[in-house]
Parts: sequence; structure tokens; C-alpha cells
Amino acid sequence: MDLYSRYLFRQAGGALLLILLSLTGVVWIATALKQLTLLTSQGQTTWTFLKMTLLALPNLIAIIAPVALLITAIHTLNKANGDSELIVMTASGATVWRFARPFLALGAIVMILLLLANLYVLPWSTRILQHYIVKVRTDLISQVLQPGQFSSPENQLTFHIRDRTFQGELRGLVMQDDRDKTISTTYLAERGEIYKQGNEAYLIMKDGHIIRRPADADAAQIIAFSQYAIDLEQFGPKDKQRPLKIRARYLGELLNPDPNDRLYIGQPGKFRSEIHERFASALYPIVFVLVALSQLGLAQTTRQGRVRTIMTAFVAASGIRMAGLAATNLLALHTWAIWLVYGIPIAGIVFAAAIATAKMRPKKRSRMSETMETWFETFIQRAMRLIGADSALARKDTSA
Repeated sequence: MDLYSRYLFRQAGGALLLILLSLTGVVWIATALKQLTLLTSQGQTTWTFLKMTLLALPNLIAIIAPVALLITAIHTLNKANGDSELIVMTASGATVWRFARPFLALGAIVMILLLLANLYVLPWSTRILQHYIVKVRTDLISQVLQPGQFSSPENQLTFHIRDRTFQGELRGLVMQDDRDKTISTTYLAERGEIYKQGNEAYLIMKDGHIIRRPADADAAQIIAFSQYAIDLEQFGPKDKQRPLKIRARYLGELLNPDPNDRLYIGQPGKFRSEIHERFASALYPIVFVLVALSQLGLAQTTRQGRVRTIMTAFVAASGIRMAGLAATNLLALHTWAIWLVYGIPIAGIVFAAAIATAKMRPKKRSRMSETMETWFETFIQRAMRLIGADSALARKDTSA
């Protein structure tokens, strides 16, 4: 690249990083706020909260990066035109493809990174995130021991706590166990805490009573205790084996799925659409760059409104991307839609390049426009002569 292309590349690269970080930060904050229940009501640690929200970042960045590139191209080209850089370069004989070089290079970098993310980073992060989600959902502490709620991890078993302190101590604990038909057991405790050791978890109840009511006896047995431990593993879900999500599978697992996989048996089309979406989505950074260039890559004066061209670029890019998503969904139902999945971004590249090239050509003026322009110039000249003659007569009258 020449000196000016390197200058545009630095300008666009810096803007891309800033826009990408800003949009990602905003979306991450919105996502994190939705997950605050992990801390406030589900009893998870701050580290677990951060890990789960940060693992969602690769998926967010993969969605935001092409949009950030589109905004970057529009912003940089609009700024270059406002600073008269495009006007000077165009007057010196530069074409739109001279300005396209740094943006296409930046788009190629984003395309390669997006392809690597789709093939390796996203399945890895989604797989780990799914592991944490399953862990939280199967955690009795987060799902059952909720302050002020009666919860049942299984039939004939009920938990209730009055409050949970910031230190994790449980207050006013009640546990009703009627799973054994021969005896009903109630646990009451003033305080309690959860003790974890590896994959095992125990509920330590303190200062309470155990009330046992045999089915064949009228009197209940009451046992006081200062400390009593219960293994929580017995109350967890019995089936913890869940199939991996399609998004969490690597390319080899999608191309050669297990024939006995329940998810593959039920939704084979989803596997097909996921494979091609990972490759086709990497084409859209180039599409967005060319759409921006086709609308803002040509020099315009300040009298020509840039708002219309900016809005046209946004609408065109959004329409192409939504059409691509619709084609991906259609591919899950029909195999012939694979032509649309790749054809839509390729057609967007071809049409945007054709529009940019066509706008560079000088427009042919019709005979009518030339005739009207001649008449208009003649009218202006005659009007100026009449005004000059009237001014001369007025000066003569004044002097007389």
C-alpha cells in the first residue's frame, strides 16, 4: 500500500478497535445485568459470574465485528470527504478502488479472524459456558435454597429458608422429607451453611430439631442437635448427561456426528445449516466494506447531502445480512437453500462493486438537459444585460 492507503488503514484500524470495544462493552454490560441473579438470588460466586459472562464475549464479538467494520468504513470515508481528502484525490485522478485498498485489507483481516472464531473459539467458549450453565442448574444450592420460597428438588421433598446472609449463612431452615412412606421427617434449624469439598456438597445445620413421625405411630420423635450434616448429592438431578448444543460442536463433530445422537436424529438440518453458516458469515465483512464504498467512496461536495448515502449504506447492509440469516434458517429445512447461503453475500459483493464502478464513470448528458442548460445560461445573460442597462439609465437621470 502507498502512503495514503497506509494512512487510511491506520485511521480505519483505530476506529474499528474503538467501535468494537465500545459496542462489545455495551452489549456485555447488558448481558451481565441479566445474569446478576447468579449473585443476588442463586448464591454463585463473583468468579463464576465473571467466567460465565466473559465466556459469552466470543459469540458477541463475532456478531458485532462485521457491524463495527461497517460503521468504521462509513465513518472513515465520511470524515475523509469532509476533510476534502476524497475530493483532492479524485481530482488528481484516483478511483474508488484506490480508497478501497485499506478497507478491503481490514475486511480481509476481520474475515480471517471471524472464520477462526467460528471454527475454533466459539465452539470452545460455548462448550465451557454450557458446562457452567448445567452446573448452576443442577446445583441444589442455587435452585432450591432460595430465601422466602418453598422449593422441591424432587417429589415429597421440600426446602425453605427465611434468609441468606452475604457470608452465605442460611437462617430459618426448614426441610420436609416424605419420600419414605413409612416415616415423615422434618428438619428445623436456626442456622445453616453449605460446605463444599470437590464435587461433594453438604448442608450443615446448627441449633435445631429433627421431628420424625412414623406412619404406624401417633407420637412423634423429637431430636435436638447442635450440628447435623446432610449430603446434598442425593437430592441432585439423576440424569446429568445432556447433549452438547450444536453451537458448541467443532467442525469435525458437525461433519461426522454420532448416528445415535438424539439431537442429530431430531434436527439433522440444524447441523447442515450450522456448518455452512460458519463459512458464509465470514464473507459479510467484505460485503459491508464494498457497500460502504459504493455509497461513500466517491467525493461529494458539502451541498450534496451525505445523510441519504449513509442511510442507504446501512439499510443495504442490514437487508443483505437479514436475507443471509433467512437463507440459513431455510437451509435447515431444504438442502437447495445452500445456494442462497453463499449466493446472497457473493451477490452483495458483485453488485456493490458494480455500483461503485458505475458511479466512477462520467454521466452522459442528454440533449434535452444540454438545451435546457443553454436556455438557462442565455436567460441569465440577458437578464444581467437588462439590469446593467437599467442601472446606466438610472445613473444618467441622477446626474441630470
